[in-house]
Amino acid sequence: MPASTAFGTTSDGTEAQLYTLTNAHGVKATITTYGGTLTSLLVPDRNGRFGDVVLGFDDLGGYTSPTYLREGPYFGALIGRYGNRIAGGLFTLDGKQYTLATNNGPNHLHGGQRGFDKVLWQATPGTAEDGSQTLTLSYLSKDGEEGYPGNLRVQVVYTLTADDALRLDYTATTDKATPVNLTNHSYFNLNHGQAANALSHVLTINADRFTVVNDQLIPTGELRPVQGTPMDFRQPHAIGERIRQVPGAAPGGYDHNWVLADRQRPTPQPAVSVYEPESGRTMEVLTDQPGVQFYSGNFLRGNLTGKGGTVYGQHYGFCLETQHFPDSPNQPKFPSTILRPGQTLQSTTIYKFGVRK
Repeated sequence: MPASTAFGTTSDGTEAQLYTLTNAHGVKATITTYGGTLTSLLVPDRNGRFGDVVLGFDDLGGYTSPTYLREGPYFGALIGRYGNRIAGGLFTLDGKQYTLATNNGPNHLHGGQRGFDKVLWQATPGTAEDGSQTLTLSYLSKDGEEGYPGNLRVQVVYTLTADDALRLDYTATTDKATPVNLTNHSYFNLNHGQAANALSHVLTINADRFTVVNDQLIPTGELRPVQGTPMDFRQPHAIGERIRQVPGAAPGGYDHNWVLADRQRPTPQPAVSVYEPESGRTMEVLTDQPGVQFYSGNFLRGNLTGKGGTVYGQHYGFCLETQHFPDSPNQPKFPSTILRPGQTLQSTTIYKFGVRK
């Protein structure tokens, strides 16, 4: 059963808890009830030395500081009600227009001003049938929250498996039709605290198309082949190899949705593989979602200092946010993100760790 400790007190005086999941190999994942945030993940390198592989802070104060709230990097947080962007903070559903909170220029990002990343989740620690430690997090997003219709009941189960994987199982139900797009916003650096940045990580992405975006990172609707572009990761490439060739507005870099499939798959499939040459650590991402947002930490500016005194400068970490596509409520050709009463959203993403000798 996962152990818990106090993590800090929120602005309204409520105490956040920190739960630690462990497995027989010594892998440890710590998750706080604030934002359902993965704060650390300790996995071994090729020499058996354990190190943290996600960006974050040692206490709640790091996640609630004025600088952090202004910068809004969403380190390790659960994201909802809608991960990624919705153009103009507007969508029409069943003939009615809804207006959402705008918190990214004129657009809605990651659920609004107070998304799922800034709420306290109800936590139930447990043990799976195979002995794996679990943490079940629950949240009721009330009708009208951030402008969304319907009371949305969300449950996310973190499981640390015997084979060194962190599994996230998402479920949600609603009493009114609503868009939903749930993800986790962990920033990975498989050599955290040692490397100058994450640009030497080698990525493979099992996608032959990506969603083209405008200068506000809103999809145009075009799904463009990756062939012949710096978005082609069907063969392994270091993140930094072609990052300066990526088109788009400042500060530049990857912040795009790769198309893994035309619709949600029935079971998690291999989506992304990562290799960090210095430590030998590897990470495999499996998901049933149709897309993955690869974000190369472009907006990190060196004004946040995380665990171990590590300064988080540009490209220090990268995100692999499994998801439906950005702005899907306004893009009829994209896979639907509308959840209706009587339906249950179910989704699974797995981050599996290993080493290459």
